[in-house]
Parts: sequence; structure tokens; C-alpha cells
Amino acid sequence: MALLGKEARPSIENMIIEKNKVVVVDYKLQKDNAQGELVEETTGGEPLKFIFGIGMMIPGFESELEGKKSGDEVAFQVHSEDAYGEYEDEALIDIAIENFQVDGKVDYDNLKLGQMITMQDMQGGVHRGVIKKVGLDKVQVDFNHPMAGQDLFFTVNVREVREATESELDHGHVHE
Repeated sequence: MALLGKEARPSIENMIIEKNKVVVVDYKLQKDNAQGELVEETTGGEPLKFIFGIGMMIPGFESELEGKKSGDEVAFQVHSEDAYGEYEDEALIDIAIENFQVDGKVDYDNLKLGQMITMQDMQGGVHRGVIKKVGLDKVQVDFNHPMAGQDLFFTVNVREVREATESELDHGHVHE
């Protein structure tokens, strides 16, 4: 029965995932497929909360969740091009050792293989990379995302779908 002068609103239980909705999910992420190496899992811990459709999540993840609702469980593969992109050889950069000087000296003890570093380019952009090689005159840094070139497999349980508040949309993230 419809109320006069008001539109019937869908209950939270029936609200579907679409742009500007807050989505709360538990998920398991594995490399390649359902038998792949476990990367991370939220089940039993803090769920993932995000605003759908504003670029917070990888495209393949969002496209598989669109139209789902609270209580839905889905499992799907996301190919690397719809996740963190293909691995780009051009993102493996040799940087002159002078760029790592502090007070005129290079502290080689702080340049460790596998170390995550943050650097700023000439335009002020900030980039994160991983040290791959340390030489006498240069340091090789990989600026690819750590999961670039990797197909991913997700198992997702949708816990909740709700309207995002104006404040959440203004700030671009979910508030508690």
C-alpha cells in the first residue's frame, strides 16, 4: 500500500548496489583463481566499507558487485587489466644514487631490497615504489603496483547496502 504524497523507499535489505551507495562486504582475495594463494581476508575481522561508483575500488571488483544486495554471496575472477593493470617495464626506474643522500651522504643501510619508498617527481606527484636493486651509482625502483599483472579471485559476502550520507559523499569515504 503506497502512502499518499510519499514515494515508497526500498528497505535496506532490498537496496541494490549502485553509484553512491555505501557497501559493506566481507571478502577473501586469492591470486589467480579459487585455489590460488590467499592474499587477504576480512571474514572474522573488520569488513570492507566503501562508497560504490566513485573510483575507490578496482573496476573489475565494482562491475561484479553492481546490482547485488545485502545477503548476496558471489565469487569471481578479475583479470589484471581490470584490477591493478598490466606490469609495465617502463615503471622499473633507475634513479641516481645522489637522490638518496641525506646531509651529503648515502645511508646504504637504509636502502634495502624490497623496501617500500615514497618519492616525489618534478611536478610534485607522489609515487610509491619498491627497491629492487642497489648499486654504487644507482638504485632500481619498481613503481608498478605490487599486484600489477596479477589476476585476482574474490569471494564476497555483501553484508549491507545503504544510502551514503551527504557528508560521506562530500568527503569521499564512509563514516562510522
